[in-house]
Amino acid sequence: MCDDPRVNDLHVRPATEADLAALVRLRDDAARWMLARGITGQWQPGELDEDHFRQVMAHGEVWLAEAGGRIAGAWELWWEDEAAWGLQPPVAGYVHRLMVDRGAAAPGTGRLLLSAAELRVAAVGRTCVRLDCLAGNAQLNAYYRNAGYRVVGHMEGKPQPGGTPKSFTLLEKELRQAGQGEDRA
Repeated sequence: MCDDPRVNDLHVRPATEADLAALVRLRDDAARWMLARGITGQWQPGELDEDHFRQVMAHGEVWLAEAGGRIAGAWELWWEDEAAWGLQPPVAGYVHRLMVDRGAAAPGTGRLLLSAAELRVAAVGRTCVRLDCLAGNAQLNAYYRNAGYRVVGHMEGKPQPGGTPKSFTLLEKELRQAGQGEDRA
């Protein structure tokens, strides 16, 4: 057990209308963090507004993680993503905009958020989690591969909210279902 309350006090909940401004701030802060580290071409501050997150909540889910009473991170969970994956059978959940507040979250929080998203996808009976990652961001592509995701394709020219189309790596992770891999006598 770790003594850091940012790790042990991580609570995940669906975002609400009252969280919209905080989501925009979190996304903009994550974009500034990337830019400060030379990660360009991915996110820009000001690209997404409250209406973006409101629309996602209407058609998918937005989740928040809080630690010590502060927002530590968030992600979007979609139930389809035709723009990147085409028409697919309903077997996957699609993670988008995994964001961590570097000032409020302990190291490893991003992986915990990803695990929470995977649990949510499994809870609704879907068998895999899919995501797309900017093709030119080698560090982030490696992060997802190290989290158990495998590259299954590439998408050129995917439309972007508030920006020009970009190229993405498509990754997925099969979820272990209850009873899978267990001996049955």
